[in-house]
Formats: sequence, structure tokens, C-alpha cells
Amino acid sequence: MQSVELFGGAGGLALGAELAGFTPSIFVEWDRWACDTVRENQAAGFPLVSGWTVHESDVRDVDWTSINGPVDLVTGGPPCQPFSMGGKAQAADDRRDMFPAAAEVIRQLQPRAFLIENVKGLTRSAFANYYQLIQLRLQYPEVVARNGESWFDHLRRLQSEATTECYTGLHYNVFPTVVDAADYGVPQRRHRVFLVGFRSDIGAEWSFPSPTHSADALFYSQWVSGEYWERHRVPLKKRPEAPANVDTKRKQLLNTDPQALGDPWSTVRDALSGLPAPTSPSAQRFLNHTFQPGAKIYPGHTGSPLDQPAKTLKAGAHGVPGGENMLRDIDGSVRYFTVRESARLQTFPDTYELHGSWSEAMRQLGNAVPVRLAEIVAQSIATQLKRVDQQGNAGLNISQQLTEVS
Repeated sequence: MQSVELFGGAGGLALGAELAGFTPSIFVEWDRWACDTVRENQAAGFPLVSGWTVHESDVRDVDWTSINGPVDLVTGGPPCQPFSMGGKAQAADDRRDMFPAAAEVIRQLQPRAFLIENVKGLTRSAFANYYQLIQLRLQYPEVVARNGESWFDHLRRLQSEATTECYTGLHYNVFPTVVDAADYGVPQRRHRVFLVGFRSDIGAEWSFPSPTHSADALFYSQWVSGEYWERHRVPLKKRPEAPANVDTKRKQLLNTDPQALGDPWSTVRDALSGLPAPTSPSAQRFLNHTFQPGAKIYPGHTGSPLDQPAKTLKAGAHGVPGGENMLRDIDGSVRYFTVRESARLQTFPDTYELHGSWSEAMRQLGNAVPVRLAEIVAQSIATQLKRVDQQGNAGLNISQQLTEVS
């Protein structure tokens, strides 16, 4: 199945789509460093990116008529800074707002489905009207803004189209969902909003994949069964202190079927299993696994505990982002995550190399979609599209049989 990747960054979302059975024929990203990451992995023979045509450009400057055949899926994560808690939160007034550009690509390509990802901040009450505009714009891609029309007037016109029965243009059923990546096996607490749409004429019946992992299951494996510590061979004296509510929580979970809890959240320790310390001579056997000095704790930024999912990786090196891209060990000491460790927290393969300095590679990873989460969502879309195709083929076969009988 053919897909198109917009705002591709380091490739997390596109890699997940590739693993789910889609082939991104065009990969668009304006940042040279991120494009170099993909190009260097192509040169190194990394198989998942071999068929991607990299366009180092603005998505608004791409000639989409060059694509041959129908597009099954458009994926992309428009720049999050207009809606991020760490940004200026200017939404439509931020020149980096690329949701209109994404909707325009969907209008031109008319894919059977799309998968758009962004920060949870997009759903903040301050952005309520603009968030509604984004959803309606994706639902009705052909209802474009007029010259000189404000975004709020555009919203009012879209609302009018959504409530009329006369609209006959391109239409998508859009499903907005906020998720925590940790609930899907990613070793990181990363809250994101997904906007998944299916073209209304294909008859899709879809819902967002159910969570597979939970905090309660992690608690059970650590403080009820102890399986977590045994699996990692952590002696009692090297385990962290039990949480304050351990007795109450333990009693509660003892009366619960462990299987009903799902799988345990993946932790930093889980993610880094098998990686040598970055100061070890054997660290050089791993790509991007180089010690970065200078980590320190300061108020509000204490790093990620070893035996919990990591805090959200940030797209930066120093200041607030750098202060959180740290590992906090059992003894309270901290150090920066290496690029390879951060890539594991974002579930990138170990053989996928990030291009650039530590700060540049961390920026790419902080902006990326976890590969595992992308694959799970893209796989659910692929399954639905295949079901639609199978039903269509079954209908054709029945029609042929009736024709032969008559």
C-alpha cells in the first residue's frame, strides 16, 4: 500500500507505517539534518528506508502530481511548537502552523486514510476553536480558506458545511484520540493526540487500538510478584524504595486477575537492557552511544527514574529540555541519556543511526513519533483498508456469479 509522509523528521512515523505494510513513496521534510538521517541510513543499507524518495523541502512546494497511482495513507506530524506547552502557544498566528498545508495535501491526493500526530497541547481549552477548525478542515478538505478570510470566519463556514445536507465534496470521517505512549509498550510517558481519518466513501469501521500496557501491571510485577526485579537480577539492596501507597495498592491488586491488567509499562531499565554503560569500552559497538557530560539536577528537572517509563523526551539539548533528557539512577545520580538510549526510548531500531551532534540528534528524537506506537496505529489502519478491499472483492465475486447464473 502506498503512503506519503509529511513533516517526516527523523522518520519515526514513516518507519512505523513501513513496518505496518505501507510504503512511503515520498518523504517530505524541510530540515537538512533530519533528511541527512534518512539519507545516511539509506546509504548504509537500512532496509526500511530503501524505497523512500526524500524531498528536502516545504510540503507546500512539492509537486504532488508526480505521484503515480492512488495513495492509501498520508501520515505526518505538523510542527508542534504552535501548540506545545514549551512554545509560545500562538496556534494559527504562528508561522510554523502547518495544519492548513497538511489539509491541502489531503485535498490534492485524496488518500483513503490519513494519520496526523501532534502534541496533547493542541487539545488545550485555549485552542478549542482552532482545534475544531483543524478537525473540520480535515473532514472537508475542499472547503479551503478564501483570500483574506480569517481563520475564525473559515471555522464558521466549515461549521455551516458540517450541518448542511447538501455537501457532496470530498469528505473524511475523523477520529481524534489522546493517548499515552506508555500504554502501548513505549518506555516513555508521552501524551499525544492522533487525528485519524478515513474517506467516507470507502465504508471503514474503525476504532483506535486499545491500550496493551498499564501502570498497575508494572506495580504488580515490581511490588506484588517481584518478577520485574528477578528478571533484571536486581538484588534487594539495589532496588528503589517502595512507593508510599505500596501496602494499600498491593492489597487492591492481590484481588485482581493479573492478566486483566495487561502487560506492565516498559521502564527505562527495560529499554536500556543489553546496552553497556556509555563510558564502557564496549559502548562503541553501538551507534550513537557516546557519553555526554554536564548533566545536573535543578528545580523541576530531575531526570527519569530508572524503574519507571521515561519522562517525555524533549526536543533540545540544554535548559529545560536538556534538564529532562537525563537518567536518574537509584543512588540519585544523573547523567544525560546517550542518543542511542534516547532512540531506544523512542523505540527506534539499534541499527538506525541519527545524524548530527548529540544536541541535533536529541532534537530529532524529541520531535519524533515512537516507532512502536506509529506501527500499532498504522497497522490498525492497514487492517481496516484490507478489510474494505476484501469486502469489495467479495462483492465483485458475488456480482460475477449472479451474472453467470442469469
